[in-house]
Amino acid sequence: MASFFIPAFLLLVLVLLLVLRPFIFSGKNEGTSRRQMNAAIYREELEKLAAERDAGAIDIQEYEMSHAEMRQRLFQDTNEEDDKAVMGSTKKVVISLCVFVVLISSGLYLFLGDVVRVAQNSEQRPMTQASVEKMVADFALKMEKDPDNLKGWAMLGRSYRILGRNEDAAKAYGRAGSFISNDPELLAEYADTLIATANGSFAGKPLQLINQSLKLDPNNLLALWLSGSASFSGGNYKAAVQTWQKLAKQLPPGSEEVRAIEGSIAEARSKGGLANTNDATNTAVASGKGVSGKIELSLELKAKVKSGDVVMVIARQPGERMPVAVLKVPVTQFPMNFALTDAQAMNPSAPISKLAEVSIEVRISKTGMAKAETGDLISAVQTVKVGSNQVKLLVDQVRQ
Repeated sequence: MASFFIPAFLLLVLVLLLVLRPFIFSGKNEGTSRRQMNAAIYREELEKLAAERDAGAIDIQEYEMSHAEMRQRLFQDTNEEDDKAVMGSTKKVVISLCVFVVLISSGLYLFLGDVVRVAQNSEQRPMTQASVEKMVADFALKMEKDPDNLKGWAMLGRSYRILGRNEDAAKAYGRAGSFISNDPELLAEYADTLIATANGSFAGKPLQLINQSLKLDPNNLLALWLSGSASFSGGNYKAAVQTWQKLAKQLPPGSEEVRAIEGSIAEARSKGGLANTNDATNTAVASGKGVSGKIELSLELKAKVKSGDVVMVIARQPGERMPVAVLKVPVTQFPMNFALTDAQAMNPSAPISKLAEVSIEVRISKTGMAKAETGDLISAVQTVKVGSNQVKLLVDQVRQ
């Protein structure tokens, strides 16, 4: 509470100093009053009148009449009572301003909230998962009362999708109806949720939605990824490679997304017998500058892998915690091939090719975050020589 009072008091003092500065630091010389100003004006007029007399513009009689008239006006306009009325009381002004500032600040304080509420608001913690879910639940109740709000249903579907509630997301997208029929991004998101609820199957409506999205926007990133995944899942590896290559061209060169897509392209080429002998990845591994092999998933953990999960192959220098290379690719199907080269290096000045051996492991993450989380699927750590091309990694553990 003191953290509120002290800044508030200092702010009040600062405001009063700024407002009352002319009165507090006025010094010995008072400000110019109306009497002083009038006297100066008439003095200037008298000097002009005398100059006209000396120049012969007016005679002595006119000069005396005008001079007498000005003296009379000067006396009327510079009496003491008029001067006091103009200047007022400095003490009264100071007191009035102080009372006004205190009253207005107290009124705002009582209207906007008390100190306890201000202190409580300042100590609020960041929004938790539970509070987010409550907000979404409240929004869902609101939408039930407004079923014709198609935009609202689309927003609810997107919220459910972010929370990983794919079944609820699919239902909400479905109720959005015509609102999403002309939005390529929402169509792709709807397809992605349907694929997740169908255990990775693209058959039927998901594929229709993907094609509809690409018809509206041939360069939609999510739709291109899903289209390539659908081709890969159906065994059409050539089409998958072509679609993913189109996707990779739209992403920043050297980004993690591009590396992930290149890994998927390499796997599609390998499975379809389309591997290019001039491919940089194959060349790097063959020349002893990388590590490649196959990732397998134990039968017990197959049900825990969902569409949208991210496979991360991590290589470290033995005994070190910081990775030297990381490959991130979306889950497709197992077994899947992988290749770690200098292209996946975390630090270009410390590539994997400069090491004699590395410790390597696999982690399947729901979020794709660098930090391991409870529930991630992991493999045992293996130490292998750089240049190995037949490494087998088995994902058979759940991180506790």
